[in-house]
Amino acid sequence: MRCINRLLLRTSCSNPRNMCTITSIKLNYMIETCIQDNNIQHARKLFDGNPSSRNLVSWNMMMTAYVKNHQIEYARSLFDQMPLRDTVSWNIMLSGFRKTTNFDGSYHCFLQMGRAGVAPDDHTISTLIRAVIGTELDVLVPQVHAQALHLALNLSVFVGSSLIRAYASLRQEEAFKRVFYDILMKDVTSWNSLVSGYMELGSIDDAQTTFDMMPQRNIISWTTLVNGYIRNKKINKARSVFNKMIERNVVSWTVMISGYVQNNRFMDALKLFLLMFKSGTRPNHFTFSSVLDACAGCSTLLTGMQVHVCVIKSGIPEDVISLTSLVDMYAKCGDTDAAFRVFKSIPNKNLVSWNSIIGGYARHGLATRALEEFDRMKKAGVTPDEVTFVNVLSACVHAGLVEEGEKHFTSMLTKHGIQAEMEHYTCMVDLYGRAGQFDEAVKLIKNLPFEPDLVLWGALLAACGLHSNLELGEYAAERIRKLESNHPVSYSILSKIQGEKGIWTSVNELRDMMKERQVKKQKAMSKLFL
Repeated sequence: MRCINRLLLRTSCSNPRNMCTITSIKLNYMIETCIQDNNIQHARKLFDGNPSSRNLVSWNMMMTAYVKNHQIEYARSLFDQMPLRDTVSWNIMLSGFRKTTNFDGSYHCFLQMGRAGVAPDDHTISTLIRAVIGTELDVLVPQVHAQALHLALNLSVFVGSSLIRAYASLRQEEAFKRVFYDILMKDVTSWNSLVSGYMELGSIDDAQTTFDMMPQRNIISWTTLVNGYIRNKKINKARSVFNKMIERNVVSWTVMISGYVQNNRFMDALKLFLLMFKSGTRPNHFTFSSVLDACAGCSTLLTGMQVHVCVIKSGIPEDVISLTSLVDMYAKCGDTDAAFRVFKSIPNKNLVSWNSIIGGYARHGLATRALEEFDRMKKAGVTPDEVTFVNVLSACVHAGLVEEGEKHFTSMLTKHGIQAEMEHYTCMVDLYGRAGQFDEAVKLIKNLPFEPDLVLWGALLAACGLHSNLELGEYAAERIRKLESNHPVSYSILSKIQGEKGIWTSVNELRDMMKERQVKKQKAMSKLFL
């Protein structure tokens, strides 16, 4: 910055707003240097102070800086003021909209670009395709593909790779195979996209064959294959491929660790993290997040605390992802006070952060604190989602707050437009059942918009066991056995109710049925029905 300041003194008339002698080349150089020093405000002063020296490069550099720093509104304001725009200018705005997941913005920006008579390039098409993948606008992919064909941009590696991913998302295998064959100069990126596309469709053999045929591979190729096996629930095969990797980076280690966590193999995730540490690969915040999820999954508080120390020593800036993982870990391991301390330290709490602390309190029966945090969340302007209401209703279940639960259940749709799902109905059945309000529970089940699942019937049966409701308990047990004939809970709870009622003949008959069907008796009730 000292060099820039000296340059400013030599070239300015009196202050940065009067730099009449600065040429476009000098201005662009000075703006670029300020941006590299992450001093956007100074760059903007230079830009504003030299209107006569601005050119397309100046405008585009300032817009790019704002987009990279998630300040899309400032970038849009500059874009609207531009006297002349080129393809790069439009591409910057498209990238900005994609980065902020503004899919409608990406689409309308592309339309306006066409109306302005500016021809798209391969970067334009690629950015638009990646912006609409997995959204309701993905129906536009064939149309964008058609335009790419018209402009001969389909031959580009960038466009082709993006189209392969898009058609894989649309589950159109023939389409993405044609795209691959159309790419003029296939490189490792296009081959990687093809492997990923096959894996997304579950065509594991085709993915492996494609990988074996690749003229060259890089670390991304190997990681793509590992990730593909993980997505297809082939975790052991993923580890086998991972073990064959000659070179691994933080991404490949994190993918494998995360894969174990996704498959509930938490101890394997922790063991692999230890190997990663010994290998000298430095974890990033995504790695730590997955490892903390593993600690939470197997409730190893001591290990979780050690990982917390590693996070601090690593020098990685604490962000909302790693801090939220810490909240979740401490809460699931039973240390709600530590969870709350970490939660309070999060400067910009997001929805996941709030859900973690509310769910943590609900899980440990601290209903009052869970509901208090829910109120604070709404006051902070954070909109709840389906997970939030599962946590809130669970808190009401543990505290027996029937009226409170009914209020929140109703407000889901009326105030927030959230349709109740199976988990929400299960919470309400559990709430009514534990309170002995079986008429309300049965009424709710009869009005379900879908067929009740095993967990919901289990919640009703557990409530029947709590209140010795034999008639309804027999019905719930029958429904459970229809879904899973040898489920031990349906037998054990029904046997308990019959014993409490003194119907020992039925108890003996039930035990004979269990022996005949080789149903193993449970020593403790499944968490599924608690």
